[in-house]
Amino acid sequence: MNKTRTLTYVWPKSIRLFHWINVITISLLIVIGLIIFNGKTLGVTVDAKIMLKTIHVTIGYIFAINLIIRLVMGFIGSSNDMWSQTLPFMKGYKKELTKFRRSPKQVYKGHNPIGKLMVLALLIAMTIQMATGLILAGTDIYYPPLGQHFAKSIAVDETQLDVIEPYSKVNVDDERYKQLREFRSPIITAHVYAFYALVILIPLHILGVIVAERREKSGLVSAMINGYKFLPEKSNNHKT
Repeated sequence: MNKTRTLTYVWPKSIRLFHWINVITISLLIVIGLIIFNGKTLGVTVDAKIMLKTIHVTIGYIFAINLIIRLVMGFIGSSNDMWSQTLPFMKGYKKELTKFRRSPKQVYKGHNPIGKLMVLALLIAMTIQMATGLILAGTDIYYPPLGQHFAKSIAVDETQLDVIEPYSKVNVDDERYKQLREFRSPIITAHVYAFYALVILIPLHILGVIVAERREKSGLVSAMINGYKFLPEKSNNHKT
């Protein structure tokens, strides 16, 4: 590998902004989610639980908007935004992976082949979290986008939806509410298991970055802050 390095622009501002908003929102969601999940053990009151869920959902909206923008940019963005450059689906990926296994110290402009697999796994887990979370926002505290629909589905009087509140039986049909909880059951299960997946994947992602940085010495972490990596001037770097 050519020892001469040059500062090369790799990650556009949109990618870096997505990454750090993601880091902050997921960290907050994990902490608040754990408190909610262990509410009985921690002695969390009903009012406090409603407040925590409200905060959790509000942060979840930021997480969801950020993720949706990134998903869209993967189809219409610039070169390094595109899924064809980021996910392990591009033509020649298997050859790229084989080459990486034989020479793991080679430097990549973007993600290396293992990094692409990690991005895919994280995206799947985050998308499941987003989809199930938006549904649970409606079933648990009657928040958008489905809150009104769920409130209407359990209401005794559909003209008085504004009196339906979390953990309150006012204007709530018991049988319909039971059906709503049955509908909710597999959704919360998927939400919890996607959470477990993220709890496993995130440390693996951090470990992978540390290992890759020790091998490549290209400034992986700083690149996600300023957009630049130190790359060999005359190497066949992948644009991925």
